[in-house]
Amino acid sequence: MRPVTLSRWLLTTVLACLFVQNVVAIVINPEDETSLKNAAKTVATTMMKFYDDRDSKDIPGKMDGTWWEGGSMFMTLIQYWYLTGDSQFNAAIQEGMYWQKGENDFFPSNYSQYLGNDDQVFWGLAAITAGELNFPEKDGEPSWVSLAEGVFNGQVPRWDMNTCGGGLRWQIWPYQNGYGLKNAISNGGLFQLSARLALYTKNATYAEWAERIWDWSATTPMLRKNWVIADTTSVAADCKDHGDHQWTYNYATYIAGAGYMHNYTNGTQSKWLEGVSGLIGASEQFFPESGGKQIISDITCEPINKCDRNQKTFKAYFTSWLGFMSLIVPSNVTADVMGRFKTSAVAACQQCSGGNAGTDCGVRWTKKTEWDGSSGLEQQMSVLGVLNAIMVPFKGQGPYNADNGGTSKSDPHGGTNTKDTLGPGPITTGDRVGAGVLTAIFVIIWVGAIFFMLRGH
Repeated sequence: MRPVTLSRWLLTTVLACLFVQNVVAIVINPEDETSLKNAAKTVATTMMKFYDDRDSKDIPGKMDGTWWEGGSMFMTLIQYWYLTGDSQFNAAIQEGMYWQKGENDFFPSNYSQYLGNDDQVFWGLAAITAGELNFPEKDGEPSWVSLAEGVFNGQVPRWDMNTCGGGLRWQIWPYQNGYGLKNAISNGGLFQLSARLALYTKNATYAEWAERIWDWSATTPMLRKNWVIADTTSVAADCKDHGDHQWTYNYATYIAGAGYMHNYTNGTQSKWLEGVSGLIGASEQFFPESGGKQIISDITCEPINKCDRNQKTFKAYFTSWLGFMSLIVPSNVTADVMGRFKTSAVAACQQCSGGNAGTDCGVRWTKKTEWDGSSGLEQQMSVLGVLNAIMVPFKGQGPYNADNGGTSKSDPHGGTNTKDTLGPGPITTGDRVGAGVLTAIFVIIWVGAIFFMLRGH
């Protein structure tokens, strides 16, 4: 009987150790840079384990079931490298970014048939982030800034003057669901990219496009006078209707772009700072009572536990984009939200107690010490984003541009549109007929493929 008693004792001890391990969260002091760097390293390392364990690991930069998310992850890691000096992930970042560059425009042929404008622009935002933060470039490869310009040059010709007086459609191809919509993240993403290119290169063309996108957005429900941002609006309704799901990243992309434009114009145009202040004010909805109005939450999906993998990343962009923007706008404009990010970061790290190692992070930070049971690369990315945001003040410099230490070189003809002038061409009847023919061909091929696959079984 004694061996049985000992075995039970051992089992109980092991289970108790595992239990303790899984309830120990990451504890940070938001006022201590070393504490934040250590926490960020733990979170980033766990995130990269998810990346290394993916089924598509033979394709650098490609996530299982999604393409755009690779760009957003690398963007977050580039910020992490800059703020901490930890270069252990740099080789993976370079490999993935260059592998997915397409023809220097982040529109690779393997995935271009189903990409949306928002998918592509996230890689462009990753590239301009790399340029602004002097992330290392490889000899023989295009510069980071030129890759961001390649995305700009690829998207501007899609500006659709034939419907709603302008704007980017959500999707690129007529056969895609969402082609009939114009949405905030696509237009806001190009707005932010244009503003950041304007500040980095001092090329007025980018600033003109940023202003055009902002002003057009303000004619639609995507940028209303009360600063509430609609997620989508439809071409069929002449962009007068609105899908009102509220998402943090929609606000963040317009806020950040306005901040960069404020800096680019040296504060001479009041609308940019008014936009930053107004949109930050409207963003208070993302700090609900459940978190004491201090902890950020994507309120459309988190309270009902319905966030999909995309939505689980959104807080990373809101926090990190505003964190870096805080360096280039008056401090009083961002002081309150930056303070809330500190509280959010503490709560986020308290969620990092899951998985076998006890470092998997949940997504519902308002639950604080009660891990919400979810885990994944996306959850890690959001926690890393808020840690990046509150590390920014310790760095206290950047983003760089061509005038203050930026080393990445501009190429206004970057990408695949080198023979075209910047700007959209009108959509002709021939274009519409061509689009219809392409759609028909695609459907025929798709139906044929399905027929042969079924026949083969």
